[in-house]
Amino acid sequence: MATATAADGEILKARTDEREYRKIVLKNSLQVLLISDPETDKCAASMNVSVGSFSDPEGLEGLAHFLEHMLFYASEKFPEENGLFKFVTEHGGSSNAYTAIENTNYHFNVHTDSFDEALDRFAQFFITPLMSADATMREIMAVDSEHQKNLLSDSRRMRQLQKHLSREDHPYHKFGSGNMDTLHVQPETKGLDIRRELIKFYDEHYSANIMNLVVYGKENLDKTQGLVEELFQDIRNTDKSIPRFPGQPCTLDHLQVLVKAVPTRQGHELTVSWPVTPSIHHYEEAPCKYISRLIGHEGEGSLFHAFKILGWATRLHAGETGWTMEYSFFNVTIALTDAGHEHMQDILGLLFRHINLVQQSGISQWIFDELSAICEAEFHYQAKTQPMSYAINISSKMTMYPTKHWLVGSSLPWKFNPASVEKVLNELSPKNVRIFWASYKFEGQTDKVEPWYNTAYSLEKITKFTIQEWVQSAPEVKLQLPTPNVYIPTDFSLKDVKDKDIFPVLLRKTTFSRLWYKPDTKFLRPKAYIKMDFNCPLALSSPDAVVLSNIFVRLLEDYLNEYAYYAHIAGLRYGLSLSDNGFELYLVGFNHKLRILLEAIIQKMAKFEVKPDRFSVIKETVTKLYKNKKFRKPYEQAMSYCSMVLQDHSWPWTEKLDALSCLEAQDLANFVPMLLSRTFVECYIAGNVEKSEAESMVQHIEDVLFNDPKPICRPLLPSQFLTSRVVELGTGVKYLYHQEGSNPNDENSALVHYIQVHQDEFSMNIKLQLFKLVAKQATFHQLRTVEQLGYVTSLSQRNYSGVYGLQFLIQSSVKVPNCLASLPLGLCITQSS
Repeated sequence: MATATAADGEILKARTDEREYRKIVLKNSLQVLLISDPETDKCAASMNVSVGSFSDPEGLEGLAHFLEHMLFYASEKFPEENGLFKFVTEHGGSSNAYTAIENTNYHFNVHTDSFDEALDRFAQFFITPLMSADATMREIMAVDSEHQKNLLSDSRRMRQLQKHLSREDHPYHKFGSGNMDTLHVQPETKGLDIRRELIKFYDEHYSANIMNLVVYGKENLDKTQGLVEELFQDIRNTDKSIPRFPGQPCTLDHLQVLVKAVPTRQGHELTVSWPVTPSIHHYEEAPCKYISRLIGHEGEGSLFHAFKILGWATRLHAGETGWTMEYSFFNVTIALTDAGHEHMQDILGLLFRHINLVQQSGISQWIFDELSAICEAEFHYQAKTQPMSYAINISSKMTMYPTKHWLVGSSLPWKFNPASVEKVLNELSPKNVRIFWASYKFEGQTDKVEPWYNTAYSLEKITKFTIQEWVQSAPEVKLQLPTPNVYIPTDFSLKDVKDKDIFPVLLRKTTFSRLWYKPDTKFLRPKAYIKMDFNCPLALSSPDAVVLSNIFVRLLEDYLNEYAYYAHIAGLRYGLSLSDNGFELYLVGFNHKLRILLEAIIQKMAKFEVKPDRFSVIKETVTKLYKNKKFRKPYEQAMSYCSMVLQDHSWPWTEKLDALSCLEAQDLANFVPMLLSRTFVECYIAGNVEKSEAESMVQHIEDVLFNDPKPICRPLLPSQFLTSRVVELGTGVKYLYHQEGSNPNDENSALVHYIQVHQDEFSMNIKLQLFKLVAKQATFHQLRTVEQLGYVTSLSQRNYSGVYGLQFLIQSSVKVPNCLASLPLGLCITQSS
């Protein structure tokens, strides 16, 4: 383990991490981690304040979130509204903030030559924030617009329902984000001045001694330290204590409950939740990681495999969630099929039967050692993340972990302690459980409504004896713990690459495939990346073909899951998806055993056959996905219509849904041989792979798919090498496409204004990028801050198959888009509620 020096000891870091670190504490008790990375092209900073929505005063829900908006707005030294956002945007960066339950995090990044001024602007937010009266109502409207945007989000609705069904005197019960009612209407009714309350909250809670700053710079540590000391030492220290909220959110009244809820989208989801001891107190022993590895496993003999064979579930996730230093929850979330929805009791019975199996099997050293080995490999050979993301990640950890583990956090379990695992396992009991069951089939069968998101639900008490009956009546299936993982890498050596190619080179070309190759000469990690684009002209030729191609790649992944899941948890990931020309396969991760997985996937593709029972499950899943497209946010729908109007072979989801309704397993069995019959494979292999290895992998694919005595694939005919086409918008012409929103419950409207500029050309690309850079902040400021049109407003650059353009985007709950009067050149897509 490599180390970096801190004032009070070492900071453990990955052995491949060449950055330098230093902890300092300013005279105002602000704790700072300095990072020096001479190779970075961007610098970043993140300030984490140990105060969040849990500290909202009673009756002022969302005040901490509102403060986040207002504090990040302007300062006395830099009074221009949104000055930091404007500055960093014009200098190649970005800025943002978020409010969590116990923390508020402010962050930005910018090009290195503008870092000093940006950091000065950033520091002033915490020294003399302006929080002007003029901005107060505008930012309340921004908070409300953000809330309106989230009203139909099922994840937020279910999370708030779980909070609602808890102790009313515990802050977990609160509504954290705020809206117009909590920040304006109710305070005004009570005679409260919201700006005065905001400043009071700031004065009471913001203090340098409960802040943690990470500064990621290009300069050496001494220079960065001098800059930080100069800019941040004037943040006031009022010697506050970090707010603590002892006690559990759930009493006995909130346990042993079954909650049925109505989601906004079609589908069924079951979340089984237990209050447990927070793992943070035993993070080096990783009790919840150990348990989630067993309950959430997807290999043969696992709980998910049993559900899959029975046709009851399409996804299962297990793990710790929503934790603080005081409490935590362990959740098992299962996406149910229609059949699974009818067998909810059997599913719960099998879940508790599996938990009993884990308990009775004892805590195994070899399972922990595997977990430890995988985590160690992932940590030491992790890729560098973007500076801002890295700074956010560290600053949010600095109050939870000792300085030594600021970079490591809980990512390196190394202490095997069966007792801590057994403690959490014993808490996963029938008497401690909360069951949340969401299904659109509960429409009209509920008698309660959650107040903030208007989620309809019903609640009933269940007993541990009821669950025991479910365990006894569940079907007999063979459940077993995972077997040793053969995919765990052991060879981390780097290849001796003689060619130091800067750009990918065309290494090999045949009538069947083309191989582009790029060795790793910069990052020096024992990892590789493979992408293979299977150009199949039939794949996107009609709505029926798109749907069948979609089911094909999903079934292929479905067939591979039990085998490939071991590779996935060992740091070797893969994916299959539709592409512009057919479908694509990617593999990424440790190169040691990557080829084994690649060959398994290609073999499964070659031997593909349609299993009617799995076809039915995948068809049901895809049907719900298409039906749920009508619940997408209006701006997402408008962007989709824009793409559909412009791009060739782009079909409406309604047509795909119609095509899907008539398809059977035999249709897919007939289609796949035709799909693959004419194929060209475009390959890109990069990383810790030698030329001969890359060529050998592609040769293997050709041997299996093309060179068999009865080949599955034949090369494309010359006329089949088609390029994607885009509609050319006429010069000086206005276009308008209006579409009614597909979700009548969504009060938001959206506008997408697309201006087509040019085909791919280097100098024009640069000019367009510069224009976007200059205009982006002004667009945001005018549309969101001045005109208050909505929370979602943006200007972005678009690339449709090599044709570049600009896209203006607005989503609003206060105005219906009408671009007829002021529409300049281009294409305007409007989506009205």
